[in-house]
Amino acid sequence: MSLVREDLHDYCPVSNHAVNDKIVQLTKAGKNVYHFAFGQSPFPVIEEAVEALKDNAEQNAYLPVTGIPKLRKAICDFHCHFDDLHFLPEQVIVAPGSKELIFLLISVFGGDILIPSPSWTTYKPQSVLAGHKPIIVEKTMEEGWKLVPEKLTKAVKHLEKKKVKLLIFCNPDNPTGTDYTDDQLTNLSLVCRENNIIVLSDEIYARLHFKGEHNSIAKFYPEGTILSSGLSKWASAGGWRIGYHIYPPELKELLSAVSSAASHTYSCAPAPMQYAVGEMMSNIPACDEYIQHSTRILKAVSEFCIRELESVGVKAVASTAGYYIFPNFEMLREPLKKRHITTCEDMCTALFEEANVAVIAGGPAFLRPLDELTTRLCYVNFNGKLALNESRRIGLSFPLPDKFVENFCCQTFEGIKVIVKWVKAQLEET
Repeated sequence: MSLVREDLHDYCPVSNHAVNDKIVQLTKAGKNVYHFAFGQSPFPVIEEAVEALKDNAEQNAYLPVTGIPKLRKAICDFHCHFDDLHFLPEQVIVAPGSKELIFLLISVFGGDILIPSPSWTTYKPQSVLAGHKPIIVEKTMEEGWKLVPEKLTKAVKHLEKKKVKLLIFCNPDNPTGTDYTDDQLTNLSLVCRENNIIVLSDEIYARLHFKGEHNSIAKFYPEGTILSSGLSKWASAGGWRIGYHIYPPELKELLSAVSSAASHTYSCAPAPMQYAVGEMMSNIPACDEYIQHSTRILKAVSEFCIRELESVGVKAVASTAGYYIFPNFEMLREPLKKRHITTCEDMCTALFEEANVAVIAGGPAFLRPLDELTTRLCYVNFNGKLALNESRRIGLSFPLPDKFVENFCCQTFEGIKVIVKWVKAQLEET
């Protein structure tokens, strides 16, 4: 008799963490690996948060399940400033990472779960763990890896309209790095309203929009959008585990259920971090300065990666925010087939074994077909402290120089050059 639920017989750890653990061990053993497989911020934690944490390290009390009032108010003020969205503290729940809140929401939700493909590695496994059989909604490279109304409508046409559904919507997107225009969000909102679809809008990369022009679907569908965010990406505080959700008044029943589930699971987010983050998020000028430097560095690195990969025929949709591009190596299909490499995972294995480059295959981790030659490439494997210091030395009034990536994001620069060389070698074998 199995000790594990039958529907979890092939349940696996999240792929990016497993790969990262392996590479960390190899690096410690002296192996040089170009690590494009893990989406961790390269930058040091924003300084104001570090100083505030020092001042609050002695905080050790259990705190309110939904978070301390100062932090929840700071979150509301933060989104008012950056997104022109107006929330009240009672709409906010804070947790040890937005990931936990996503899982609790899926766990208490009483309807169908809709997940786009490609999507972040965790949405589907969380849904399965919570007992759901998620419905996958197709996205395509030809449509910029964006969710379009026609595909969403098609995915729910066989479902009862009156029955509530939950769409997990990542914007800006992981793994593709794309974002959405006002018109695109307006049209998606119409479909959601018509089909009784609640949107969990995962906006963890919102502050990393390269032009500072993030659009939230909460502006166009406020009554049906749950905004999810946190500190792991833009503030470089992934290990601090502070995330939050903001619920509209119309969904207070869901917020109440999630809050109850939170009280039975994590109790509260860690006290020192809550106080520290409350102080940091209240310092809007410091946050804004840090964000502007980080995003212009990421933009420069992303553009370099796209330019280099496209120079050898690799197709990719340009990233507009965050850490990722989702390149398609379809032009290598025939050369790889001659080597008996027919799946993307096999291609990634060859790239790692032959060039010491680590990327993650689009399928199955990101819900793409196993034979589709798409990969998620995280272009954040550089010394962020070095790059950030140089950007600050230059000053925001001046652009980054042409050779900034080569000189201050060296590991990424070298790794992309290695991928290009490997691609050329495959093409030369034809």
